[in-house]
Amino acid sequence: MTPAARVQAAIEILERIETGQRPADQIVASELRARRYVGSKDRRAITDLVYALLRHRARLDWALAEKDGAAAALPAERPRRRMLAWLAAGPEEPQPESLPECLFDGSRYGPPPLSEAERALAAALRGGALDGPEVPAAVRAELPPWLHEILAGDLGPDAEAELAALNREAPLDLRVNSLKADRERARAALAEAGIAAEPTAWSPLGLRLAERRTLPATAAYRDGLIEVQDEASQIAALLVEAGPGLAVADLCAGAGGKSLALAAAMADRGRLVALDRDRARLERARPRLARAGVTCCALQTLSDDDDPWLAAEAGAFDRVLVDAPCSGSGAWRRNPDARWRLTPEALASLEATQAALLDSAATLLRPGGRLVYATCSLIAAENGAQIEALLGRRPDLALLPYGPVWRRALGTAPPDDAEPLTLTPARHGTDGFFVALLERRA
Repeated sequence: MTPAARVQAAIEILERIETGQRPADQIVASELRARRYVGSKDRRAITDLVYALLRHRARLDWALAEKDGAAAALPAERPRRRMLAWLAAGPEEPQPESLPECLFDGSRYGPPPLSEAERALAAALRGGALDGPEVPAAVRAELPPWLHEILAGDLGPDAEAELAALNREAPLDLRVNSLKADRERARAALAEAGIAAEPTAWSPLGLRLAERRTLPATAAYRDGLIEVQDEASQIAALLVEAGPGLAVADLCAGAGGKSLALAAAMADRGRLVALDRDRARLERARPRLARAGVTCCALQTLSDDDDPWLAAEAGAFDRVLVDAPCSGSGAWRRNPDARWRLTPEALASLEATQAALLDSAATLLRPGGRLVYATCSLIAAENGAQIEALLGRRPDLALLPYGPVWRRALGTAPPDDAEPLTLTPARHGTDGFFVALLERRA
């Protein structure tokens, strides 16, 4: 593909993201699959360009408004304008004076030529700084103002560093399936496929790839030796301490990522139930469980908070994991568009869902059992505030220090003494993750 064709492909994908309802990563994957003629280098270049614009959306829109405030673009037109601004002002490397005109060349697969107004706009933007002191704080953080206000307060003195880290590209982490391999065997299997991987800093089961690679074609993936899972998510599953013979419930199992980790911790012995309200999503766990060699896990679809299954299984579980639906703010490195889809109303609805799930989880727990609440969020209202409210509703529950559990489950010293556990991109190199351990008193 020519550079101009790559730019046009990125604009078209950004148009789908701007007007669609699915997450950006799903749209990027489906759009690139549909372009069968696109080679691997072109796919990477297009993907990098799409995500560069997603990660700089606020700054590009601010620069466009400063230079051309009267021209309010329709949603389908914004990607072209942002691309124009990115090529004129965005890339860190010095750009030739011919950008962006030489890429908006009107060639067969390239973008249509710039209009006179667009040429004037490009000239006004060229070489402009997107990170100067005049740029508002919320724009520098790439956040809607209401979300910036919340996170700046919740993250405190670390806010600027953490918000900057949330806007960088995330690494690709793998969890080694201990039912089939140890870390060195899995690492060697990846090396045979030409994939370099290093042990993760915290999780004893984690491998971090030096670069993004296509894994399903590798023997290590096909044989169930590895699963894609961020290191923070691995840690949350390990802190459940789901040992052999225990009864364990994964209350928000989704497609089964943490259920796979729990089954491995149980050595595939005991009772594991993966639960979710989305039957289609839960069914996607079935082939994953088979590939991993898991036989102890049952799938159970729930209808609502009053599903009869919950009442029938009250007090039946030693461990209950609630990896709750949340804002996903801790995973914005992977889904930079999600911050723009979140609304105050959606956040309030998520908080209500989280509270209801915690109540259901507490009901399932037997005396002496452990409830593990996890979110990939850095918003306090979804994390510590939920635990405080639950403890007020359920005096039979008590917060359990995670430090001793970390030492037993991970075999190392925990990162700090703060309770509950909060992992962040800037401090720990993981997704932002909150994990609280609670025990039901006998």
